[in-house]
Amino acid sequence: MGTQCPKRLWLYKKRPELRAEISESQQLIFEKGTDVGLLAREIFPGGKDATPSDYRHFDEAFRMTGEWVSSGEPVIYEAAFVYNGVMAALDILVKKRGRWYGYEVKSSTEVKEQHIMDAALQYYVMVNSGLVLKDFGIIHINNEYERQHMLDYSGLFQINPVKAEILGQQDLTKNQLIRCQEIVQLKDIPATGIGIHCSDPYACEFTGHCWQHIPEVSVFDLSRLPLNKKFELYNNGISRFDQLAADYVLSPAQALQVKAYLEQYTHIDVPVIRQWLTQLTYPLGFMDFETFMPAVPLYYKSRPYQHIPFQFSVHVQHNAESAVNHEAFLGYPEEDPRQGFIKALIKATATCNTILVYNKAFETCRLKELQQHFPEYSGKIQIILEKIIDLMEPFQKKWYYTASMNGSYSIKVVLPALVPELNYKELSICDGGTAMAAFEGMLNMKDAEEKEKIRTALLEYCKLDTWGMVRILEKLLSI
Repeated sequence: MGTQCPKRLWLYKKRPELRAEISESQQLIFEKGTDVGLLAREIFPGGKDATPSDYRHFDEAFRMTGEWVSSGEPVIYEAAFVYNGVMAALDILVKKRGRWYGYEVKSSTEVKEQHIMDAALQYYVMVNSGLVLKDFGIIHINNEYERQHMLDYSGLFQINPVKAEILGQQDLTKNQLIRCQEIVQLKDIPATGIGIHCSDPYACEFTGHCWQHIPEVSVFDLSRLPLNKKFELYNNGISRFDQLAADYVLSPAQALQVKAYLEQYTHIDVPVIRQWLTQLTYPLGFMDFETFMPAVPLYYKSRPYQHIPFQFSVHVQHNAESAVNHEAFLGYPEEDPRQGFIKALIKATATCNTILVYNKAFETCRLKELQQHFPEYSGKIQIILEKIIDLMEPFQKKWYYTASMNGSYSIKVVLPALVPELNYKELSICDGGTAMAAFEGMLNMKDAEEKEKIRTALLEYCKLDTWGMVRILEKLLSI
């Protein structure tokens, strides 16, 4: 935290109540990291666990680690060390042929710069507290691994030796720690302004506090403007659209966004939309998928972080005057949902001549992946692929744009802008990240009633996506 932003570290220590609540999707990321760390222990099984009974009693972890290191315990999990007021806990400490090896586990699929910094800190604390390390490695997920019937831990994980890199960062680590210790001693909050560091390398939990002076609609909302350009404007005293100089170069889409907001008008290119609508032929299908991406592959012939479709919603309208029928599928995380998904989707879309989706790239990618993994359904999936048209296009290309869209063409923004009585705010699951977290979360859930509540919420969310598409198309047809 202190390396990313001194204010973040100070607030974490002095004003923790200002932290934003952790979202369900962010919590899932944390839990995935924990789960991967526990699973990686299978590479070095049978170790002693130095995890303290709770995180207020690290003295317990230091004591156990010291005893086990002294007795030459071959494998220690969460080995804890302290030096000069700085604590470090290592995922796995291993003794081989009389020498110690340290391993830190990451749930990513590669070693990143911040992982080297993390390892450098751990190495610094461990070595200065008296442990001699022969080598240090970062264990991460191998995204080329394809699960067979049983997990192969040696295939799932890769070990990257990084001792050479972290040795080169020891002086920097020492200086950073001195600076961090100075920061937490300060009585007053550091005067660090907002900047790219607010989200690099991690999103800061104090953004809501530090960014509260930024207007609700600001230059940070300008569509497709690089972040460094946005901060360039901000650092020059420009945060609102009305502060932009008349000669400031904007793309046509950005210029429309600014003009629509300042003049509060709606831009509609009727001839282009009318021409776009001519490609639609009834019966119409309105289709949406939900997927989740388990770090550790759960199913036969699946890979780490692979999109696994577990749910769809399809509304079907046979002609412009007919009622709209609804079909849905929702699998169970305990078993591979993909084959049931495919069969139900083929049936649900069988009568459709045109299938509308919102963000065609996502659905088509998922369908092509299913073709590869289940070639016996490839022909019928291809029929679905050839019928797909992207309802996002009129909004992405700004043929229809209102000020309330604020530069976005997400359905979460477009739907309430066109059909104000419909929005996602009333739903307990209201975005794809939360849906993903909810479905995966059911894996470890024992309460049947709670599971049923989540399933109901997932069905309601996905259904709104496709019903919203029905209503968006009605709006386009009406103009």
